[in-house]
Amino acid sequence: MPEAQGERTGNDGPGPDAPGGRAVYIHGHHESVLRSHGRRRAADSAAYLLPELRPDHRVLDIGCGPGSITADLAVLVPRGRVTGLDAAEGILGHARRAARERGVDNVDFTTGDVRALDFPDGSFDVVHAHQVLQYLDDPVAALREMRRVCRPGGIVAVRDVVYTAMTWYPRVPGLDDWQRLYVRVARAGGGEPDAGSRLLGWARQAGLTDVTTSAGAWCYAGEEQRAWWSGLWADRTLASPYARLAVEGGHADRAELERMARAWHEWGRHEDAWFAVLNGEVLCRV
Repeated sequence: MPEAQGERTGNDGPGPDAPGGRAVYIHGHHESVLRSHGRRRAADSAAYLLPELRPDHRVLDIGCGPGSITADLAVLVPRGRVTGLDAAEGILGHARRAARERGVDNVDFTTGDVRALDFPDGSFDVVHAHQVLQYLDDPVAALREMRRVCRPGGIVAVRDVVYTAMTWYPRVPGLDDWQRLYVRVARAGGGEPDAGSRLLGWARQAGLTDVTTSAGAWCYAGEEQRAWWSGLWADRTLASPYARLAVEGGHADRAELERMARAWHEWGRHEDAWFAVLNGEVLCRV
């Protein structure tokens, strides 16, 4: 999530920075984005990390957003504590409410910048970042800082998507155009939409030598899931800060975005529709 630059919520555009380098968080916090991120859970987004957690662990969750994964991590370390860190104070309001509603009290939330984390060396047993490094133009610097605040013997855990590896059926033509456009807009903003495939290399450049790699996938099929997935991406394509960046950057015009949104709805109407999202993962022992 972008570096803190004052409160940004709702339909506000992305700030100029991401939390580890000068790059743009292209999604912002549009309702369609929160609809997606607030549904994530530790079981479907951090399964590779969960066997490593201990009841008394201190965990830092970077780029926590609306806090759904963060709260799950807190439940799994009942004698420990989890700190959720994001750049925008506004989104942390969602996270705090969600934790209260779930009765999770061993969690706190704060704003911060992963380029300069406001924690002493070795403050945490686990430092976790989910879908963060893809938005940074210096992810290696971010990993070095994550390593710094992780205690010796602790774990730095990172998971990110590979946009060009997304695949779906049926091959509605407009979705191919959407995929190519997304990659252009993301890279123009200074990020790397295929971050998941770069994680091992970035970790090694950051001086992390004991690295376990893996991959995981989200899969969307069936009536409820395809309606949810196609609907949120159609809305994001037309109404989120990503749409504005696509137009203002000269990557697409409004008519092209509308055509891509229609393609999302067309895909979602197919009873046999299927969509898979590949994510790369690294588990780094400090």
